Amino acid sequence: MYTLIEDSMFNTKTIKTENMFIPLEVGNVEYQKVLDDIIEQGADCWDGDIPEELQTDANAKQFAQQVEAYKTAVARLSQYQLSVGVPESSETIVTGQEWNEEAVEMQDVTETFVIPAIEPLEATVEVTTQEMGEDPVTSTVANPLIVKDNEERASAQALIDATPQPVKDHVNG
Repeated sequence: MYTLIEDSMFNTKTIKTENMFIPLEVGNVEYQKVLDDIIEQGADCWDGDIPEELQTDANAKQFAQQVEAYKTAVARLSQYQLSVGVPESSETIVTGQEWNEEAVEMQDVTETFVIPAIEPLEATVEVTTQEMGEDPVTSTVANPLIVKDNEERASAQALIDATPQPVKDHVNG
């Protein structure tokens, strides 16, 4: 349980816990733990109301954490899906300009890059197991790489879906 102690003589504020006093300094590790507790527990970790300045700092920290988590989730979903692969594609970029005598003008010089296809992984794989003193047993299982990819993608999508709109607006401009 936290309590805010205000010392009017020295014009300072300190957070009191059972066994320590924590200065209100953003760079202080213990202060960051207080902010984490406010984020996780809300008013349940305070004796009385959470002071406004601490709630403001906790809100700012939580917002920053949500921004980073959202960016990470979006980046994860932008990766290709292992079970689907990627078709071959090409991209043409302008590398400069040169004078064209026939057209009597400057024209773009381009270069086309072919990005090779990435084949999807096999949906299943064979796994051979062997118990001590037994014959090996081969079984077909879902490809663990695809299973992991799908789980990570689902987790990233769930995080994106749960992200507050102001965070999305901040990231997406």
